[in-house]
Amino acid sequence: MTLTDAAPLARTAARECVYRPAHPLDLMATVGMLRRGGTDPAMVIEGGRIWMAFRTDAGIATLCLRAGGGGVRATAWGPGAGEALDQVPALCGADDDLSGFDVSSHPMLAEVARRNPGIRMSRTRRVFDALACAILEQKVTAMQAFGAWRHLVSRYGERAPGPTPRPMSAAPSSEGWRSIPSWAFHRAAVEPSQARTIARSAVRGPSIERAVLRASDGEARDRVLTSLPGIGPWTSAETRIRALGDPDAVSVGDFHLAHEVGYALTGRRTGDEGMLELLAPWAGHRQRIIRLIFASGVAEPRRGPRLAPEDHRRR
Repeated sequence: MTLTDAAPLARTAARECVYRPAHPLDLMATVGMLRRGGTDPAMVIEGGRIWMAFRTDAGIATLCLRAGGGGVRATAWGPGAGEALDQVPALCGADDDLSGFDVSSHPMLAEVARRNPGIRMSRTRRVFDALACAILEQKVTAMQAFGAWRHLVSRYGERAPGPTPRPMSAAPSSEGWRSIPSWAFHRAAVEPSQARTIARSAVRGPSIERAVLRASDGEARDRVLTSLPGIGPWTSAETRIRALGDPDAVSVGDFHLAHEVGYALTGRRTGDEGMLELLAPWAGHRQRIIRLIFASGVAEPRRGPRLAPEDHRRR
C-alpha cells in the first residue's frame, strides 16, 4: 500500500475547541497511557502535546491535545476532524464514574489518590484498534509488540493529515488488517498464531465492535470478546481498558502485573489468584487501583536478567 504524500495533508484546514472538564484532569496520565511505545505511528507525545491519528465514521482524523488555562485545547485535521473533537471529553475521562470508589482503608493508596486526583479512565470507543493491538502483545515482550505495531500501522495504515511532528498513520480498518499478507506479519516478527487471530477477528470486525459497544457491562463485553478464537481474558481486558475505559478490567495472565500488585499492597509478590483476592475489596474499580499502584512508583526490585525476546523468523 502506498501512503498519500504528506504535503497536501499538512495543508488540511484545522478545527479547534477547548474542553473544560468538570473534574481534575492529568492529561498525560489519562490519555498518554494509550501510546504503544515511543515510536507509535498512531500517537506521538512531544512538547506537552498529545498527537493521535485514528479513523472516524467521517474519515481519517488527526487530533492534538494540549493542557493549559484550566482546560484542554483540542485541534483536529482531516475529514473526521469534527468527530474527533466530539470524542475529546470521553478521551479525557468525562464518562469515568468514580461512584463507590474509596481507598481510605489503605494508607498508601489513599495518599497516591490524594496526590493524583487527575488520573481518569480514557475511552476511545475504537474497539478493533484496541483488539488488534492487544493481540500483537500476546505472550511477547513490549519491545516486540511495539515494533510489530509500528511496522504494520506505518505500512498498512492511512497517513494522518495535519502538521504532525513526524509522519503518523491511523491503524488499518478491520478490512485493512484482514488484507495484510502473511509474509508482512512474518516480516514484522508476529507469531503465526497472532496473525491468524487478527485475520479471523477482522472478518467479524464491525459486528464485534457493535456488539461490544452495545453490551451492558464489563462481563457482557468480556463474553463477546472471548467468544472469538484466540482471545482470552488477558486480551479482552486489555481491549476493554483502552477502548472502553473499563475501571474494573484486570489483565489476568500478565507476566508482571500480579507480582507488582502483590508487592505494592503487601510487600510480597503473588500470582493471579492472589492478585484477584487482594483487589477484591475494590470490585468495580480494580483497574483504577492498578493505575494508582503504577502512579505510586512502588515496584518490585528486579532480581534477574531481562527476558530475551524470541524471534520466530530464525527458527
